[in-house]
Amino acid sequence: MTLPLMPKATAVWLIDKTALTFTQIAEFCGMHPLEVQAIADGEVAAGINGYDPVKNNQLTQEQITRCEGNADLRLKISAKANPVARRAKGARYTPIARRNDRPDAIAFVLRQFPQLSELQVIKLLGTTKDTIAKVRDRQHWNSANIKPRDPVILGLCSQTDLNAAVQAANERLAREGQSVPVVAEMSAFEDSHN
Repeated sequence: MTLPLMPKATAVWLIDKTALTFTQIAEFCGMHPLEVQAIADGEVAAGINGYDPVKNNQLTQEQITRCEGNADLRLKISAKANPVARRAKGARYTPIARRNDRPDAIAFVLRQFPQLSELQVIKLLGTTKDTIAKVRDRQHWNSANIKPRDPVILGLCSQTDLNAAVQAANERLAREGQSVPVVAEMSAFEDSHN
């Protein structure tokens, strides 16, 4: 069974706010009933603020009420209907070992997905406008050695992020009434650069 987020804090809240048995709380929180009793007696978890499992969509109030009326029933964690998509905020960290691969990834994205705006490339690869301009104009200090390589294979972004950026760019072009560029076949692209 999946345990709730912050089990001890959840147990504190359930002890304080419900009439559930120690066994019911212990089974839901993945604890021993004696540990729950110790929390209720104030011997354990003193100073821990309760964590409301109803507010955080781990339980429903109806389920708690139903279990309060029958000690033989057990609480079950709610299945989340909308899992939260994690999105990193702020600058994207690129390990030192991969930083030299970034111009290769920029060259790949500029060639394969010209519909992406500079801002989308910046967010996708964690780069700067200046670096994109230098790679595009072949003014980068290492231009002679830049070989377009897929940023997903290089580990600079995920395939999901790349697909989402391309889809957003295609939708923007369609809204503006411009034609969406056709992606060149990868095998033809790789043959011309090998």
